[in-house]
Amino acid sequence: MSGPQNSMRTPLGRVRHHGASGEGTGHFIASRWTGIALAVLAPWFVFNAALSIGPSYTSVIDFLTDPVNAIGVILLVTVSFYHMALGMQEVIVDYILKPFTKITLMLLNGFGLTVLAAGAIFAVLLVNFGA
Repeated sequence: MSGPQNSMRTPLGRVRHHGASGEGTGHFIASRWTGIALAVLAPWFVFNAALSIGPSYTSVIDFLTDPVNAIGVILLVTVSFYHMALGMQEVIVDYILKPFTKITLMLLNGFGLTVLAAGAIFAVLLVNFGA
């Protein structure tokens, strides 16, 4: 029989329905959903790229100009960079102790990965719509 006396949660945590930090559950769920999405998107990309892309540059361009492939690659880039940002955030929060270093790395994690993802998405769009 479980009840409040057998719970590992603090009384305040039981009242507010949060974990220790108040945001761990959402982070956990986001990590799992992006992981599931990557488990679908990554094999799709590898399979289609292996079948469609030849040894030439034009075959890569032909692969990316197909709208379905372009949307799939953009989704793969977006989800993978978001998943990476979530994972790096977890590592930074858990293992970096100095506040200035933690804040600096969190900012680099957010801005740096956003810039890289935007560049990859821009490259796919540039191939599709030209310069």
